[in-house]
Amino acid sequence: MAVRVFSDISEFAGAVGEHLGESDWHTIGQDRVQLFADATGDHQWIHLDAEKAAQGPFGATIAHGFLTLSLIPMFGPEIYRVDGLKMGINYGLNKVRFPQPVKVGSRVRGSADLAEVTDVPGGKQAVVRWTVEIEGEAKPACVAEMVARLIA
Repeated sequence: MAVRVFSDISEFAGAVGEHLGESDWHTIGQDRVQLFADATGDHQWIHLDAEKAAQGPFGATIAHGFLTLSLIPMFGPEIYRVDGLKMGINYGLNKVRFPQPVKVGSRVRGSADLAEVTDVPGGKQAVVRWTVEIEGEAKPACVAEMVARLIA
């Protein structure tokens, strides 16, 4: 996939309302789920016990919703880049939903739309609407509005 490159923050702001693109597909393996469980202390059986999870509501272990959400910073650089910035920082989230669980072994990718850009001291605040798709599934794994501060 080609990364969409914006020459500066003004050019990026001019893309409000546009689809920015999709990332590559990434496989969610049990090892990643285990590492996330260890990092967060969330060791619920639905994520880690393959035998019990096979009998559970999803028929397999699933990724944590917050693991799915945490992939967005990985997807971003595969989709777009804004040159000429001193830094970009995560500022928060407006909305997050997890419509469909990600079964271990599934492939996911991020899809981004630039919803808004507003002026803030020293730069811009951007809201990007993210959809984390699951290959072969109609419903997405995650839909989120991520807010970032871009300092020029």
